[in-house]
Amino acid sequence: MEKRFVYADNAATTRVRPEVLAKMLPYFTEHYGNPSSLYSIGRDSAVAIMQARKTVAECLNCDPNEIIFTSGGSESDNMAIFGIARKRGRGHIITSSIEHHAVLHTVQELEKEGFDVTYLDVDSNGIISLEQLENSIREDTILITVMYANNEIGSIQPVKEIGAIARRHKIPFHTDAVQAAGHLKIDVQQENIDMLSLSAHKFGGPKGTGVLYVRRGVNPKNFILGGGQERGKRAGTENIAGIVGTACALSMALENVDIVSERVSAMRDRLIDGILEKIPYTRLNGGREHRLPGNVNISVEYIEGESLILMLDLNGICASSGSACTTGSLDPSHVLLALGLTHEVAHGSLRLTINDETTDEDIDYILQVMPVVVDRLRAMSPVWENRPDNK
Repeated sequence: MEKRFVYADNAATTRVRPEVLAKMLPYFTEHYGNPSSLYSIGRDSAVAIMQARKTVAECLNCDPNEIIFTSGGSESDNMAIFGIARKRGRGHIITSSIEHHAVLHTVQELEKEGFDVTYLDVDSNGIISLEQLENSIREDTILITVMYANNEIGSIQPVKEIGAIARRHKIPFHTDAVQAAGHLKIDVQQENIDMLSLSAHKFGGPKGTGVLYVRRGVNPKNFILGGGQERGKRAGTENIAGIVGTACALSMALENVDIVSERVSAMRDRLIDGILEKIPYTRLNGGREHRLPGNVNISVEYIEGESLILMLDLNGICASSGSACTTGSLDPSHVLLALGLTHEVAHGSLRLTINDETTDEDIDYILQVMPVVVDRLRAMSPVWENRPDNK
């Protein structure tokens, strides 16, 4: 078997598209003026930001003035959640048990400050219960924050319905859409979204640049203080190249999103079916429906996920065991535990995330290599030898 390089960790980050890089480069060397300056190269930068804001707004179906550029998804999440909480001073927040740590750690910090937090359960497919959400709302509920799509298992939440419940109770609704943006069509008006976070490096844009959409009238308390940038909502000299790259990447990602989604979903399903068929004692985490097009999360019993990742890397395949932000942690995934998996099974999880740059040959290669690697690891494992049905 000839070794090849296969990048299957696009949920962690994506390659910057060449067209995006080409758009960004002039803002490092030629149009480098500070957009707050009055002279011409400063005004050129300000115009570039204005045009990027319009592009992102068109992609999300909102007003350009509702777009705030940030340093990424984590800052956007913090800005939305802390901004609403500290504006109100006290109250009750509702979130889900499978949020990214950028949300979970933020609400946990607020708990230390005296806020109450309800963590919604998910079913075996990783979807929250709308009934539990409705029943969790209190008179002092100040925010609902539920992610659009999960970064580990790819489950897509009923965002429009969540937003409708929030709107009916006059509660701001924030969604972490970092994994969804650029891969799914998002319409903040139709889906009743008040605040939304995204990060450019998840859809072919640069790292270190993100967006927070804030519906007019919501007005979270400012998170970063200093200058008057971003209409006074977020201080700091703007990352012009990153902002330009974000707008370009998001626009490009959505150009043929339906066609791309169909093709990537077909490869995803072939990869899932192939792994489950070729390797015994495996299970798919999360449901097949309401799943991100490129997400595959498989638990492989009787091996450690980290060993599997390292062995796949030796064969040229880049994969992960879950969120890139928790790599190196010895604890099993909180997402998989929320699905009801045991610690032992959760430790053997593998996340493969593909996109429009993935080829059928890449899928074939993974399906060739992975059974061999799993067999080798299990052959070295006393747990495999002592499995219940081998006695």
